[in-house]
Amino acid sequence: MAGQGLSTDEVQQFREALAAGRKPRVVFTAAAGQMAGQLGQVVALTDPAESEEFVVVRFGRDELPFSPADVAVAPKGAGRRPAAEAKPEPQAPQPPAAPEPEFVLDTPRVPAPRREEPKVEQQQAEPRPAKRAVKAAKPKGPAGLTVTLAYAEGEWTVAAQQGSKALARPYVVKPAEALRMVALVDVPGVQEAVEQILAAERAEAEQQAEKLRAELAEIEARLAELREAR
Repeated sequence: MAGQGLSTDEVQQFREALAAGRKPRVVFTAAAGQMAGQLGQVVALTDPAESEEFVVVRFGRDELPFSPADVAVAPKGAGRRPAAEAKPEPQAPQPPAAPEPEFVLDTPRVPAPRREEPKVEQQQAEPRPAKRAVKAAKPKGPAGLTVTLAYAEGEWTVAAQQGSKALARPYVVKPAEALRMVALVDVPGVQEAVEQILAAERAEAEQQAEKLRAELAEIEARLAELREAR
């Protein structure tokens, strides 16, 4: 009686046997339908992730895929004729026997190859999609945008560029506007550097204003002397 199918350990043993050059013998189970009880040889194990029928069995001249539930490990000595098997009686002549395959079957002739069954035709009619279809090209996004705030020679400037295209050439902005832009970045080190620059500018402006006030005071004093001299 046919077994209940191949276990996970038996499948692994088959892989090791195939790697060593052996072809394990199997018997078809009731799950294989009308082929139940027949013998075959496992010639390959494909990827179970591709199809549940990954056990390739040589049956006669055909090599067809089956699931692990369709076959079981063949009993020892299955398919071999006993040495003292009786010869057929002369009163029942038999037609000339065709050349036997690699193994001997004690059951009726092999039915039509499994590839003619609807299940196999469906696999041929509906091939798996090519894996390269998954690797679709991603749409190219827009070029990067760069906005630059710079300080040089006492002036703050802002410029904008997208990729290699200049969107806005450097133009002058007020120190207060530059400080607001830097505040949006929220980077303490950058804000401190900007505040130091502004503090230095204020100190320099105060020195210039003090100098101008002193010069203006001298001019006003000179003007007062000239008015008194009239």
